[in-house]
Amino acid sequence: MRILGLLSGTSHDGIDVTVVDFEERDGALRGTVLHEDSVPYAPELRARLVAALPPTQTTLAEVCELDTLIGQAFAEVAADAAASVGGVDAVCTHGQTVYHWVDGGHARGTLQIGQPAWIAERVGAPVISDVRIRDITVGGHGAPLVSFLDELLLRGRAGVSAALNLGGIANITVVGPEGVSAYDVGPANALVDAVVVAEGLNDVGYDDDARIARGGAVDEILLARLLADPYYALAAPKSTGKEHFHLGYVRENLVGREIPVADLVRTLTELTVRTVAQDVRAAGIGFLAVSGGGCHNPLIMEGLRAALPDVAVVLADELGASADSKEAILFALIGWCTLHGVPAVVPGGTGAREPRILGTITPGAGPLRMPEPVAEVRSLTLT
Repeated sequence: MRILGLLSGTSHDGIDVTVVDFEERDGALRGTVLHEDSVPYAPELRARLVAALPPTQTTLAEVCELDTLIGQAFAEVAADAAASVGGVDAVCTHGQTVYHWVDGGHARGTLQIGQPAWIAERVGAPVISDVRIRDITVGGHGAPLVSFLDELLLRGRAGVSAALNLGGIANITVVGPEGVSAYDVGPANALVDAVVVAEGLNDVGYDDDARIARGGAVDEILLARLLADPYYALAAPKSTGKEHFHLGYVRENLVGREIPVADLVRTLTELTVRTVAQDVRAAGIGFLAVSGGGCHNPLIMEGLRAALPDVAVVLADELGASADSKEAILFALIGWCTLHGVPAVVPGGTGAREPRILGTITPGAGPLRMPEPVAEVRSLTLT
């Protein structure tokens, strides 16, 4: 069964897409990646999206229009990817997160937009969407869902191993003798991206190759303020997003001080290194596989390797999942699991009381025909 996975992450810079051909036998699942790509949002659409995100106030009219425009953008990317491999059996779309409601340390709701009906209409295949909320209804955070894929890829390794994704937010999955733990560490690229965009520092909207940060120095006073955020002391499971870590948050921590913008970007980059390294050391991790846009930031990777000399810090490619496409592969996997009646949540991964089958299904051009259910997925091999 060929499943197309689609998402736009917390960096909201574009749409990641992959097509995976899955074969299952007695619970052993093999996935062959047929197509992977990342397509930037049109500049006008990204600007509207950024302008509508918290803490900015927006309107239901704008949310409605963005839901359609993002759905249409996803549909075009999906149609091109499906055509490149001769068609797909189903699509699983994450959409674009615009709000993740956390109150009192618990996730209460989450909102992803990008209307799936546009994708179903354009591709002609059934679409699985809205995959986070079911986990929240049973006490989970709806994040990090990638813990399901991470656990399958890390399963069987000696000692304590982990997978780290550096998107807008950094999330980590820790797998060891005591089981699985997964949570959002804190900001990865979110704060740096916000400053780069607000200050108009370049045309790409992020610190490409750490060029800006390399020209600055860590401001220890600001870094101490940022590290004092109570979020870092919360016990896992926990989740966060741009509702908390945004441009206004940076400005609040700068009150009464002015520092060069390069120093600011360098300090925010170091914040990611310090918070991740602290948690890796505390968990006794010996192997760390890194994915997401942040793995291409040399200062982050150099910083992690320097701070964690006894840890093997590698790219996720060593696990068989491309560092740039791992989360798109995740959503293809979730789509396959939902269609086959398999809960795509691992105990300990999100904090849910029980695993649940995720998502809502929008039929494609013809009748919805579900495959025979599968009892469980015991292993996953990616090629």
